[in-house]
Amino acid sequence: MSPTVSALIATHDENAPAIGAPDRPWLSYGGLRTLSAEVADTLHGFGVGRGDRVAIVLPNGPEMAAAFVTIAQAATTAPLNPAYRQEEYEFYLEDLQAKALVVAEDYDGPALPAAQKFGIAILRLSFDPEAPAGSFTLSAEGRIGDCDSAAPEPDDIALILHTSGTTSRPKIVPLMQSNIHASAHNIMTSLALTPEDRCLNVMPLFHIHGLIAAVAASLAAGAQICCTPGFNALRFFAQLDDVKPSWYTAVPTMHQAILARAERNREIIESANLRFLRSSSASLPAPVMHELVETFGAPVIEAYGMTEATHQMCCNPLPPRAQKPGSVGVPAGPEVRIADEAEDRLLDAGATGEVVISGPNVTPGYEGNPKANEESFFMAEGKRWFRTGDQGAFDGDGYLNLTGRLKEIINRGGEKISPLEVDAVLLSHPEIAQVVCFGVPHDKLGEEIAAAVVLKEGSALDEKAIRAFAAEHVADFKVPRSVIILEEIPKGATGKIQRIGMAEKLGLTG
Repeated sequence: MSPTVSALIATHDENAPAIGAPDRPWLSYGGLRTLSAEVADTLHGFGVGRGDRVAIVLPNGPEMAAAFVTIAQAATTAPLNPAYRQEEYEFYLEDLQAKALVVAEDYDGPALPAAQKFGIAILRLSFDPEAPAGSFTLSAEGRIGDCDSAAPEPDDIALILHTSGTTSRPKIVPLMQSNIHASAHNIMTSLALTPEDRCLNVMPLFHIHGLIAAVAASLAAGAQICCTPGFNALRFFAQLDDVKPSWYTAVPTMHQAILARAERNREIIESANLRFLRSSSASLPAPVMHELVETFGAPVIEAYGMTEATHQMCCNPLPPRAQKPGSVGVPAGPEVRIADEAEDRLLDAGATGEVVISGPNVTPGYEGNPKANEESFFMAEGKRWFRTGDQGAFDGDGYLNLTGRLKEIINRGGEKISPLEVDAVLLSHPEIAQVVCFGVPHDKLGEEIAAAVVLKEGSALDEKAIRAFAAEHVADFKVPRSVIILEEIPKGATGKIQRIGMAEKLGLTG
């Protein structure tokens, strides 16, 4: 069977439940296949088909999961964060060259004027809350134009996501049908998923983590996926009791919030019977891993992933093999090696250097960005390797330990932030002369964003006003949580501003 998104649901029992939601009926695999055919016919009728880009702005839940899976079988999906401001939507929709935008039937948010600015067609998604979770219908005003109604091929693009880069402009990461198929099966294999498993998804479905690790991997295994409206620590244990999943996947901050409420939910935990817990998207502190194991009586599987790898690269193995706190595990799908940080060559086992990957789950390359591709990919030993920007080394047992970061990207609890993007926003303020945004340590998020600012002469701006200005232009997670107003921004020995190490220079690491 060809490695496409449609193959993830093509061979499963029609009557087995596939997608659910708390307090909602389950959609069977047969229902999902029928929905996929209906969505394809509907999109083709609107004039949207193979190769056309469909942006999706929907709240978390089964309809968002089903929209991703079904639209990807007819066109190219581009999920966007519902929390973006209009300026951000304008950038992403234009950059994507989207042909259509899918929003909820009653949506009246900032994505609409952004789409209308570029003449992008609006598709409205509606559903019956009494119908099986994930089932929906699409409506549009008139026909958009002509389209290719052929089914996508393995090398066609199924999913497009933006990733924060080392320039102020986010990079477009196109992921092929075959990339998604390969990564879903990699995760399914590493977690030994079977049709008996049920995943409770609390991850946002505009990120690679939730889309691939929770949704696509579950469907590949013929397993079940229950999609919540999003993570809510106050509701998590009720959902755990109601859904009775065999596993869930989350970022470290979510796991920590769950642990904070664990003692008062001891009875639910004891009856939960989780097979394992999974953590990814940011480093899981070793004490948190130990506490999760002790609390839930189940192994914690920490994984290492990124958008360019269609999520998973390494994964701590299931028992009886060891789960090593502080390690991101063993290669789990792609080939993972260590390369010289400056030269295009692979290093021997045990060396410390840049983590690189090669395999069928790796993006073919950034779209429209030859400079980034030249910097990020190289050939060695007859294979094409992708530079992750992370520094690490393998131990004697073949487990990867990350030892540092070579890129300036800020990882705020799994949300990746380009500091240069926020620099550019703050520099647009008429009273700000210089800005450098950088990462500072955070006990729960891993990193938080801060900004060092030099004001223009005579300005009376304070931290509150600067943060308020940023909040008008970027999503909340990108707003600096602390702003340090300085006479001069510290520079390195060569006279250049160095983001990495800025927190130490300003005494913000303690």
